[in-house]
Amino acid sequence: MFLLNSCRIVNKVVKSFAQGTKMGSSYSRSYSPNSGQPKNSSESHGTISQAESSSQYIESVVCKVNDIKENEMKVFDIGEEGKVLVVKQKGEFNALGTKCTHYGAPLVSGALGNGRVRCPWHGACFNLKTGDIEDFPGFDSLPCYQVTVTKNGEVKVRAKISDLKSNKRSKDMSMVSACDESSVVIVGGGPSGATCAETLRSEGFKGRITLVSKENYLPYDRIKVSKIGTATAIEKLQARSLEYYQNANIEVLKGVEVTKVISNAQTVELSNGSKLPYNYLYIATGCTPYIPDIPGIDLQNIFTVRNFDDSVNILKTLGYEKDKDVVVLGLSFIGLESASSCVSKAKSMTVVGKDTVPLGQIFGKEIGQSLQTLFEDNGVKFHFETTITKCNGNNGVIKSVELTNGKTLPADMLILGVGTTFYTEFLRDSNITLNPKGGVIVNDKLQTNIKNIFAGGDIAYAPVYALENTPMTIGHVGLAQYHGLVAAKNILNKDISLRTVPYFWTMLFGKSIRYAGCGKSSSFQIEGDVKSLKFVIFFFNEAEKVISVASCMRDPVVSQFAELLYQGKSLYKKDLKDDPFAWTKNIN
Repeated sequence: MFLLNSCRIVNKVVKSFAQGTKMGSSYSRSYSPNSGQPKNSSESHGTISQAESSSQYIESVVCKVNDIKENEMKVFDIGEEGKVLVVKQKGEFNALGTKCTHYGAPLVSGALGNGRVRCPWHGACFNLKTGDIEDFPGFDSLPCYQVTVTKNGEVKVRAKISDLKSNKRSKDMSMVSACDESSVVIVGGGPSGATCAETLRSEGFKGRITLVSKENYLPYDRIKVSKIGTATAIEKLQARSLEYYQNANIEVLKGVEVTKVISNAQTVELSNGSKLPYNYLYIATGCTPYIPDIPGIDLQNIFTVRNFDDSVNILKTLGYEKDKDVVVLGLSFIGLESASSCVSKAKSMTVVGKDTVPLGQIFGKEIGQSLQTLFEDNGVKFHFETTITKCNGNNGVIKSVELTNGKTLPADMLILGVGTTFYTEFLRDSNITLNPKGGVIVNDKLQTNIKNIFAGGDIAYAPVYALENTPMTIGHVGLAQYHGLVAAKNILNKDISLRTVPYFWTMLFGKSIRYAGCGKSSSFQIEGDVKSLKFVIFFFNEAEKVISVASCMRDPVVSQFAELLYQGKSLYKKDLKDDPFAWTKNIN
């Protein structure tokens, strides 16, 4: 038998193997049928210690070599214990978890790239050989399983039963206690900061890591904040437990803000009066919701949608009686997600905005009209080409809003979704270079003008690979996490350049809308049925190059386009003429 690609081996297992210790499935190899010889995999996982019982594992023939074509993925049963995703690429086989560790999308329906698979729902990427998460959203990697090919062409998989059930794993931490004097301070307890901290530890950083969070919570899944009511307990949203951070020796300071960065002294000042020294600083403070300057905006029951407390307060104010008239200001994703998730709990729901249709600036009028119909069919009303000029209250609580079109709407609650501003005011005297809007200017390593200070997430004015490295600030959670990974590796001098492909999504009344790419388009082409909201949109620049693709209920085309961009390939309008989707065959 020949051993094939599996996943990562922790250092102590490598050492044990080198000393001749028998480790069961702790060692894996990559096998190419054409080579005739197995070759050692550079990384592996799914180790079995001597103390582990074989009853914890299952080994079974899942298919024949010829059951999978080159560059193909298939899901197979492994006994009665579960399923595995088997991938054949460059003559080699890999077996790994079947579902994306973010929200459980079936990876077999995703986009298979060169050495990795991309989730069809939200664009997260996993390495085929290691199972490691390489692009986001999500925090966990996939389990990988030992694969062997017998002389008669049977593909056999050996898997830990607990891995089959969990379908996820955390990256191995290289240590549990700091053993040198270096330190990294991470400003911002969101997904970017959390990913940076985890990556530093898993990549071998042995110094002190301090994560400073202005919220009173451990890092959590911010995606669900605007989906009011999807999770009412912070424990269900938190990415990691307190024990996880303690075991990784990552110090999390909750309810504390950095008020000043003294770059020449390599120190940050905190809102509690203390100071923290650093050798390296990573800033990922994100944004603050924009609050329009209109009379009455300080009345009670007016909410922004940015953090967990916002979501909880909105839900509590809505109550269970369905007796609240709710107005949402803003036709953005945040505003529309808030309206769609709250309408069933409200007496009435009205969305107010300056555009002529929902998401019209992104998708155009035709798609916007179909979205409008979807919302109206679910009880949401709209007032277009207008905005709020005044909030009226009674005893300090909002009761109505006045619009520029002369109408007055009853409003027991007002939810604001009209944009954000960068949370970077505290950097004004830090010597860190900001752009006029407050974004932090960084290079393709996420390094600021000060060598040992990095910035990422929403605030980073960073090169975008998908747009010929044009610098932009982009507020996507997946990109924020990717920035955290890249910054951590560059703090460790791994010289990793950004390869950014923006990817975002929303779910509105059961309709999944995805978008990959960026840039201002001059025209677009729609494929599919717009009225039933089952379509793909190709957006072109003036040279008729496809700069972005959006879809509704047409997975995995957006993930396929994202992978195409990641590989540095281009698509033009002329390439869509005979078959609009022929290009999907060129992403491997």
